[in-house]
Amino acid sequence: MNLLKLIFGVYPYIALTVFFVGSWIRYDNEQYTWKTDSSMLLSKRHMVLASNLFHVGIISIFLGHFAGLVMPHAFWLALGVSDMAHQWLAIVAGSVFGTMCLIGAVILWLRRVFNPRIRAASRYMDNAILTLILITLLLGLSTLPVSIGHASHGNPDVMLALAGWVNSIITLDPQPELLAKVEPVFRLHMFLGMTVFLLFPFSRLVHVWTAPFTYMGRAYQIVRSKRRVRASV
Repeated sequence: MNLLKLIFGVYPYIALTVFFVGSWIRYDNEQYTWKTDSSMLLSKRHMVLASNLFHVGIISIFLGHFAGLVMPHAFWLALGVSDMAHQWLAIVAGSVFGTMCLIGAVILWLRRVFNPRIRAASRYMDNAILTLILITLLLGLSTLPVSIGHASHGNPDVMLALAGWVNSIITLDPQPELLAKVEPVFRLHMFLGMTVFLLFPFSRLVHVWTAPFTYMGRAYQIVRSKRRVRASV
């Protein structure tokens, strides 16, 4: 088995299996570790800006990858979106949300590395997963000039090859050969992206599973005041 088949034919299933099964096991056995471990209590400086940029950016990137790579090619054509329009849409959205996420991730990374209080409270996996996400983001942004070059020449072949490979993994018919002619920066970006899924259950990222979708509709929290209230006469 050559390296291409191993990385893009076998590794995706290893990463996804660990992602789902590992998350399930951790939720069943270590629920007290199932939390965000926010560092805002230790330092609020730049936290709101960094957190908002990072979360809005990474959620938008995930949804964009899902729409662009997982949704069937025929779906976009049925909507009247041509391959080239699809590619330019991906380039523009990737540039905007990728830059937002990168700025947020850099600020968060700098806080964890250079703020003494946050560094002391951080675990090895906290720094490792944030560093991995940051490198994956940089590689993703590095694919944009290549994609612009393809789009400028009216060539959507790489985009279609990437989408075809993702769909082959989902349908349990892996076709790693589709990526044989794709530039190395795309393959490295995808490899690191799969590695994020692999490490997901062992990091604080598990809180994504319990996103507070009902936050706006939940009951008010009752808080007791420490001040003594005088009884009225």
